[in-house]
Amino acid sequence: MPTSETLPHARHYIDGQWQDSGSRGESRSPATNGLLGTFADGGAREARAAVAAARTAFDSTAWSRDRHRRAAALHELADRIEQRKDELITLLARENGKVLAEAALEVEGTIPKLRYHAALSLTDHGRAGEVRPGTYSMTLREAAGVAAVIVPWNSPVILSARSFAPALAAGCTVVMKMPAQTGLVNGVLSEIVADTPSLDPGVFNVFTESGNAGAPELVSSPDVDVISYTGSTAVGRVIMEQAAPTLKTLSMELGGKTPMLVFDDADLDAVVPVLTKAVTMFAGQFCMTGSRILVQRGVAGELRRRLVAALETVRVGPGDDPASEMGAMIDEGNAQRVEQTVAAAADYATVLVRGKRDRALLGPSLIEVADVSSPIVQREVFGPVATFEVFDSEADAVARANATEFGLAASIWTRDVDRPLRVGRELRAGTVWTNTWAMVHDQFEEGGFKQSGVGRLNGIRGIEEFQETKHLVHVAPQL
Repeated sequence: MPTSETLPHARHYIDGQWQDSGSRGESRSPATNGLLGTFADGGAREARAAVAAARTAFDSTAWSRDRHRRAAALHELADRIEQRKDELITLLARENGKVLAEAALEVEGTIPKLRYHAALSLTDHGRAGEVRPGTYSMTLREAAGVAAVIVPWNSPVILSARSFAPALAAGCTVVMKMPAQTGLVNGVLSEIVADTPSLDPGVFNVFTESGNAGAPELVSSPDVDVISYTGSTAVGRVIMEQAAPTLKTLSMELGGKTPMLVFDDADLDAVVPVLTKAVTMFAGQFCMTGSRILVQRGVAGELRRRLVAALETVRVGPGDDPASEMGAMIDEGNAQRVEQTVAAAADYATVLVRGKRDRALLGPSLIEVADVSSPIVQREVFGPVATFEVFDSEADAVARANATEFGLAASIWTRDVDRPLRVGRELRAGTVWTNTWAMVHDQFEEGGFKQSGVGRLNGIRGIEEFQETKHLVHVAPQL
């Protein structure tokens, strides 16, 4: 039986050096609880060291001005992830719990994201003009400084790149705090950073922590200029409060409660497989999980029957088992939490499908509810649970869809060519899909309305989150 002495150990990478911590965490499979390895478990000390290194690199090197070096670094990072993608896919399935196909989607989607931002680093977005005879104005986009990236555990590879790629492309230096739940994945990413020749020491620093001492150091430090956070709305509010004294730029994608609006004229053959995937992808641990299924009354009975049948037959198992259709939740404690949420909902709603639990393996649940003020509708569950809600008209559907504090995404299912624009403009959501779900593109922005976020990621706006605008005015001497 392998022991912690024979299994891999992941360390922090700070200021171009490998660092360990006095505390060591264990990485375990969420599906089996088997020991996979260990990791250096950092905190405030590592956060301070990483910020100091990033500050020095920003202030004393040419990184922020050398766009060609930044483009080269991002391409090198993409090359190295491509070289190690099979290793990362397998490790994600074992350590994070997601099934192999989902792990492949995450890793393979990271590579073009890095290459897109490599190209974006070579692109200028300033303006210049003669505002009056002999007087010239120009605006330049300059790197904001040190960017701190706080990464969630549900998709650590692609969601880290979604923040650090535009930060590096903009010319910022980076401190990245990784989650303890993916300690070994973090270690591989750190090795990839260390193996990137165009990254000078201090430009890109990575540490892992299981506690909550390092993150507040990043948020409150006067040497950090931008915070990029992906996670819950509750934590986002805390970050905003702690960042207020230093007036940091905040870019935060927060919680979601994605309504999936199915109208009477929708193609149910196309709808059912996507709705099933929308509930079960990443075991429902996804900000865009299709957690609210809103169905027009004319097809409600048929869709209810089909969804129940589909969800009851989802094969739940270890992520690295090719037969698994849905993997484990991140740990047994979260699986118990979701199981208890479903049990509590039975007091005021109808449980159509109740997922069975085996440690961190938890099947999907479907709950029919009429009252939009119900807790199961208003709160993000972050697990494989969806509500089933019936509506009568477009106005009713929109009112229901907008009835929560969240506004990250929504989906409309219809054959009517005019309805998507008509309804989509009324939905308070940052992304609205028609006859599809969870389709995002690197060149187009994503982010949330209302309590689902501040700022945007991807696209031109994504890099601007890590930049300042400087206005230069020049008066030419008289001839």
